[in-house]
Amino acid sequence: MTRKVRRFSGGVYDLGLHVVWCPKYRRPVLEGRVAERLEELIRQKAEERGWEIIALEVMPDHVHLFVKHDAKSSASYVANQFKGFTSRVLREEFGHLKSRMPTLWSSSYFAASVGAVSAATVEEYINTQWERPWRKGDGS
Repeated sequence: MTRKVRRFSGGVYDLGLHVVWCPKYRRPVLEGRVAERLEELIRQKAEERGWEIIALEVMPDHVHLFVKHDAKSSASYVANQFKGFTSRVLREEFGHLKSRMPTLWSSSYFAASVGAVSAATVEEYINTQWERPWRKGDGS
């Protein structure tokens, strides 16, 4: 992955963030049409904010996202922008998410900054989620 820096009036930056979040109780509700719509919404929010999605994988019970964001956005802001927006829209569009769960997402998330050296490694990790040895043959 080549380094692509962005410029703003105060400087130059290249900020990458690996974010992981889960549905409440880690329920496997992110499948089928819900997963497809979630991916659309994440991409929509990133475009709206001017962020670049490098890798995205929606698993049945969690989401992995590698996103390049602007210098003024903190990790908590980035995570909460995705979680808040997607929760509101998905719960409006899919009634079973509202009736089965008090909230769509767990209140916690994982966020790690990604340097240029490890960016390719994080991207590969996210893109190969379905190839994990413990996932083979279990149908999930």
